[in-house]
Parts: sequence; C-alpha cells; structure tokens
Amino acid sequence: MYVVILGGGRVGLALANFLIAHGHDITLIENRGNLCDAAATELDALVICGNGTETKTLEEANVQDADFFVAATGNDEVNLLSCVLVKDYEMPKLIARVSNPDHENAFKKIGIDNVISPEITAARFLQKIITCPNVADLSAFGKGDSEILDMEISNEKIIGKKISEVSPTDEYIIIATYQDNQLKIPKGDMELNMGDKISILVKRKSIKKVTKIFKK
Repeated sequence: MYVVILGGGRVGLALANFLIAHGHDITLIENRGNLCDAAATELDALVICGNGTETKTLEEANVQDADFFVAATGNDEVNLLSCVLVKDYEMPKLIARVSNPDHENAFKKIGIDNVISPEITAARFLQKIITCPNVADLSAFGKGDSEILDMEISNEKIIGKKISEVSPTDEYIIIATYQDNQLKIPKGDMELNMGDKISILVKRKSIKKVTKIFKK
C-alpha cells in the first residue's frame, strides 16, 4: 500500500513510522526545512520538502498513484486545500486532521468523511478514564456511536448466570470472553464467573448503565 502524508510534525511522523513498520510505502511532504531534515534522517521513506497545497509538489510525491492521502498538518486550512487538490486525482481514500471542531463540516462538505482530531480523541479518552475508572479499556467503534469495553466481572448479581440470560440486549452484546488468556467466542450456555474477563459492544449512551451490570 502506498500512502502520501502531508505534515512532518508529531502526528504525521508517528503515522509514517507506524506504516513503515508494517511494510507500507510512504512519501512524506513537509515545508519546514528543519522538520524535513529530521524526517529524512528518521524515516526509511521519501521526504519531499515542499508545499502540499501546490499541484507540483503533490505530483512530485506521485499522489496519483497513492492508495491513501493523509493531510496531517496542524493547520486546518492547509489540510482542507490540499484535500481539495488531491480529489482531482480520484484518490481512493482521503483522511484529514482537523484541529478546530468547528471546521469539521467544511471538510465533510467537500466529500471528506474521514476527518480525525487527535486532540479531541485524546480528550474523550481522558474523559472516559475519569468517568469509567473501573473499565479496563474503551475503544471507539464504527462511527463513534458505540464502544467496545474490556472489563473484569466483579458484580455478584451476575455471577452464575448464563450468557444467554444477559446478552444480547438492545443496548449491548457480549462479543468475547477470555479463559486462560485465550479468547473464546461466547456461547449461550456459558456461565459468567467472578473475575472473568469479557469484551462488550455497547451503545455509547448506555456505557455507564452497562458497566454497573458487570462491575460492583
């Protein structure tokens, strides 16, 4: 897979490193000389020092051959304009970083559905840690209207019940159990025991309610 990343800051550089580690081909575009030099030293990838809002620079990165284009600078206007230009190359997948939530609709109006805000995502994750301290992990799922919760059962009221007695409901479904650190696909006749680890797909609005069912 070939990915063009615009922006050599922390987000763009971290993404490039992850993708390279998984065997993907990367070209990174950055207009600041010091960041270009740093990226060229760190990455096993082509680094272009240029303006990602100029067609010449995009074509130098062979954006027409890319499977993904990721606009990851900290400047929403630059990310938006670069995406507008890249759309002319019939890019299969466009992903844009947005710093100001008020700008999200502007990206979606031009057909960019994959709009990500690292700052907002981090804030939401911290909020979940604060409001759901007993839940081991929460992962965004789908369009963000549901979550996958990993937790350890500690509510005595649920102990001894069969999975079919408590799942699924209109609010959640148990999607995995773990025995001896091995993932098991839930079956209706499986009993829930104290300390069992489970994964639950739950509607976001029901997280607090569902957590109370399984946690004391």
